[in-house]
Amino acid sequence: MCTGSCARCLGGTLIPLALFGFLANILLFFPGGKVIDDNDHLSQEIWFFGGILGSGVLMIFPALVFLGLKNNDCCGCCGNKGCGKRFAMFTSTIFAVVGFLGAGYSFIVSAISINKGPKCLMANSTWGYPFHDGDYLNDKALWEECKEPDKVIPWNLTLFSILLVVGGIQMVLCAIQVVNGLLGTLCGDCQCCGCCGGDGPV
Repeated sequence: MCTGSCARCLGGTLIPLALFGFLANILLFFPGGKVIDDNDHLSQEIWFFGGILGSGVLMIFPALVFLGLKNNDCCGCCGNKGCGKRFAMFTSTIFAVVGFLGAGYSFIVSAISINKGPKCLMANSTWGYPFHDGDYLNDKALWEECKEPDKVIPWNLTLFSILLVVGGIQMVLCAIQVVNGLLGTLCGDCQCCGCCGGDGPV
């Protein structure tokens, strides 16, 4: 597959993933699907905006760059027919690194939150984190320690798991584009073969 076509395919995949991440993070502000009275009762990791910033905003820009490669002129600049496409592929590599870091941020925040568990009203009538080192994941009986918000544990666990998976997939796709972009920078794009009167790939 040509490096430009591969990049556009990756960009088309990253867009819906970014939207999923963005939506999942928004839903975390409504534990159990309900509006909470005090924002201080929300888990701390929700305010890190892993899905909104990491898997969302920081992923949209690389995705748009990948998709925009179809508009780059193979014939390039200053009479060098390979300059434009090679520079575009190099730029996409930089944005892929940015996307990888954003997805990695979302992945780490989600993993920490899943291991820590949600913030909730405990038996002693105080708000805090009753779980330790992910112990609630293997012992559902511990879920009784969370009195409010209702169903906050499965809600947070599901949404942060979605962010974890989305972030992992995005990291893989961005890593692929780093390699693909470097290949496009060094070897050119096969779609540029024969343009500007040239006879070979650039």
